[in-house]
This record gives sequence, C-alpha cells and structure tokens, in this order.
Amino acid sequence: MATPRLKEKYLKEIVPGLKDKFQYKSVMQVPKIEKICINKGVGAAVADKKLIDVGLEESSTITGQKAVSTVQRKIFQTLNCA
Repeated sequence: MATPRLKEKYLKEIVPGLKDKFQYKSVMQVPKIEKICINKGVGAAVADKKLIDVGLEESSTITGQKAVSTVQRKIFQTLNCA
C-alpha cells in the first residue's frame, strides 16, 4: 500500500526542518500529526440537493477517502441579561 503524499512530505521535509529549527536531539521529540479533519459547508444546497453530491465527490477526490454527509443542527439559546 502506498504512503500518503502528506505523510511522505512530513517525514522527508518537515521533520528535519523542525529538528534543526528547535534543536531537537532526537526525531522522537518532533511533534506528530495525529488527525486531519476537513469540513466543507455547502450553503447553496438548501435550494439544490444535487450540490451535496457534488460536494461529496470533491471531498472524496481531495482526501482519497469516502466523504460522509452530516446535517448541521442549530441550537438557539436565549440569553437573559439583567
């Protein structure tokens, strides 16, 4: 299985750069990437539901993984100020 491009770039370019910049003695001291989250708002999808499918395809193409569509929930809270 191929290594993701971002991970290759991180290991070959970013880790040595951070090690030199911050004077780390070991590679294990360099911070690691734990998780990458991508959010995409499709506000115009209120009028046209096909835009959700287009947005999912774009996100899947960018990340290389199947995107999951979720619905935003708005919670309205009233603030009482004295």
